[in-house]
Amino acid sequence: MLEKHVDIIAIGDMTVDSFIRLRDAHIHCKVDHEKCEICMSFGAKIPYEYTKTIYAAGGAANAAVAAARLGLRAALVSNLGTDQYGRESLIKLQVEKVITRDVRQHPSKQTNCNFILWYGDDRTILINHVMYEHSFDSLNPATGKAPKWIYLTSLSSHGTEYEKVLCEYLDARPKVKLAFQPGTYQIDRGIDDLGEIAKRTEVLVLNLEEAQSLLRVNEKDVKKLLRGIADRGPKIVLITDGTNGSYMFDGDDSYHMPLFPDPRKAFERTGCG
Repeated sequence: MLEKHVDIIAIGDMTVDSFIRLRDAHIHCKVDHEKCEICMSFGAKIPYEYTKTIYAAGGAANAAVAAARLGLRAALVSNLGTDQYGRESLIKLQVEKVITRDVRQHPSKQTNCNFILWYGDDRTILINHVMYEHSFDSLNPATGKAPKWIYLTSLSSHGTEYEKVLCEYLDARPKVKLAFQPGTYQIDRGIDDLGEIAKRTEVLVLNLEEAQSLLRVNEKDVKKLLRGIADRGPKIVLITDGTNGSYMFDGDDSYHMPLFPDPRKAFERTGCG
């Protein structure tokens, strides 16, 4: 339970991101250059330039840290192991002044860890979601003060129970607004399976490929994707499309924000959305 008022509660699985900067690899793309594969020799010893580990990563932790740096009271609801990754992540959150009362450490579990194969200016991410037992204490509408916003993002494959509790919380606190950036497992379920949480969403954010997967379509017209998602309930839909910039639909009008005009070559694109 959060005893004091907070501006935003971020909910989602936390990870540790381990970047591996590759030196020897080959990119193979199909004719349309939209579907590409990274290729390396199988069974070989592949040299790499260096590695870098980022603690307390993942959408929810990133949102909480960003909000705290802006001077907001930001809380995080997430799970960690008691391993070194978990200990270092918790220290980082506390240094960033994120409220960690509802970050649970599980003695018998490991902390989520992603391995990011970084080649050129892009990456391929190897993901793994540890199956944690989620706690709903911070979403008890009978106690604590409601936040202005809740930010929901990636949960493990059994996160549907959490969504049910969140829907009940939002029904009891209609002034609380929900921002939703679905993760891998949520997108794989499709928009229809996310119906109840989608109906309660104020702002939904995802990229073009995720929008296609969420709607189970190959549609490339961003405006049609925006409307297709908005028809399921979200009041505002944002879709990012790499170098094509970002698009928004508010239920009446569509908007486009082009890429920032920086002439320099991209350094690394993880999290650019």
